[in-house]
Amino acid sequence: MSDTESARIASEPGAPRQGSTIPLSAPVLRGNEWAYVKECLDTNWVSSAGPFVDRFEKMAADRVGVRNAVAVVNGTAALHLALLVAGIEYDDEVVMPALTFIAPANAVRYLGAWPVFVDVDPDYWQIDPQRFADFIDGECESRNGELRNRRTGRRVKAVLPVDILGHPCDLDPIAQLAHARGLVVVEDATEGLGALYKGEPIGRRADVSCLSFNGNKIVTSGGGGMIATDRTDWAARARYLSTQAKDDPVEYVHGSIGYNYRLTNIQAAVGVAQLEQLDGHVAAKRRNAIAYSDAFRGTAGISPMAEAPWATSTFWLYTVLVDPVRYGADSRALLGGLARNGIQSRPLWQPLNRSAALAGCLSMATPVADRIAASALSLPSSVDLSPADQARVIAAVKKRA
Repeated sequence: MSDTESARIASEPGAPRQGSTIPLSAPVLRGNEWAYVKECLDTNWVSSAGPFVDRFEKMAADRVGVRNAVAVVNGTAALHLALLVAGIEYDDEVVMPALTFIAPANAVRYLGAWPVFVDVDPDYWQIDPQRFADFIDGECESRNGELRNRRTGRRVKAVLPVDILGHPCDLDPIAQLAHARGLVVVEDATEGLGALYKGEPIGRRADVSCLSFNGNKIVTSGGGGMIATDRTDWAARARYLSTQAKDDPVEYVHGSIGYNYRLTNIQAAVGVAQLEQLDGHVAAKRRNAIAYSDAFRGTAGISPMAEAPWATSTFWLYTVLVDPVRYGADSRALLGGLARNGIQSRPLWQPLNRSAALAGCLSMATPVADRIAASALSLPSSVDLSPADQARVIAAVKKRA
């Protein structure tokens, strides 16, 4: 880990002291990254065009199992463009889980559209298909061939399920209901690359899905995101918008408002080298999860992360629920104790319906999201987490740090 990265980690909430630090999820660069980046430097293909961009897109499309992928600067940009090409317009509503990172909700708001928050399921913490159905069937009605929210009168245009923490959401019932009501399914798979839903890669069953290659993800390009879809017209539109919507290969003529969302060839080179190692990274994450779950089985007040029978999770960030009564301390006290012992951990996100940044957005009741957000803590989950360091984490949790 670089000095800069160590300093950044040390400045984050709950960050450990300097010294013998066990990071939450550090990148592992031990494949062809150096060779591929050197090739970029040697050939002068360093910016937003080059052979590694094309290669990265092809590899990502193959991993998801779709025809097309478009590389962009980060996962949030991917979400923004995916919503755009899927036809989300000003004042539309997009249904999404209350418990996730704020990026997908921000992407909805970038368009002047509105997220509508529903609760997550208590077992796997993903968007609850029944709560989604309750909203669609109980709060909406069809008017002139469009689904409308009775309370707001707005058009409900899409559902945005998010695969949090490397575990897939139960997409089939969500997609079936969405398509029956004329909604688009935009899947946020930014935390789930490598996970399987009913034996298939996540993202494959959505109309369009998004990936992230941030530094803490299971594979990284330093930054970077990807839009994946079988819709060739959507992919072409996303590519056009991501390159400032330039209409002529020579003249600077623009027919639409575009964005400078292009990924550089250097970043794509790192991403290609990382994707070559994805299976090994998933296997390592799953080994981490097995060791944690075995160790915490029977530990009072610590509920290990579960995996659905229809899922193959990457356990991107292994997360436990802390019962303050049975454990004797709450999740934030444990976070602080681990930090004092040089172990980085992280709480989950404030439920989005509680965020001041999203005031005015409609939300259904979210008791499960509230409970999980209050009690969850993610533990060190790096691909190269050593058995000795993992044993140190486990011991610290068991003795309440």
